[in-house]
Amino acid sequence: MKQTALIIIIAFIALGFGMTARHVFPPAEKISPSALPEFNLPDLSGHQHTISEWQGKVLVINFWATWCPPCRKEIPDFIALQQQYADKGVQFIGIALEDKEPVSEYIATTKVNYPILLGGDNGIALAHQLGNTVDAVPYTLIVNRQGQIINRHPGEFSKEQILDVITPLLN
Repeated sequence: MKQTALIIIIAFIALGFGMTARHVFPPAEKISPSALPEFNLPDLSGHQHTISEWQGKVLVINFWATWCPPCRKEIPDFIALQQQYADKGVQFIGIALEDKEPVSEYIATTKVNYPILLGGDNGIALAHQLGNTVDAVPYTLIVNRQGQIINRHPGEFSKEQILDVITPLLN
């Protein structure tokens, strides 16, 4: 019970950060490339996936939660971009920062065409390790074909902003 209360409190704090992040933080910024570390997380069916499954692709890794309005707002654009750019080697990956049940319910009503992995507490720690020092939700990384993180974006990430970053990587 205490763990559930703690998760709820953290969720509300993260929600506040996520909702204000795009106003507080500058737009997506280019950073010095850094290697994406190896990690693995389960999908909704419990099958473990390692990030190296998508080696050689441009990755858009999005840390999100069903209770996060900016996260839910991004997903339709992510679905459209995944469909439009899959044949050009772009792969979106969603990492849900919560338990399986709410994610399964959300995915049942929103037909997501990219992998959704369950991060839970491990996902929060992973996002922090990958540069999310303010625990913003959503939090998105863009990784080039060489496996280097080239962009970190706390808060809502628009379709236009994503295209500005990934388009040069498609050649």
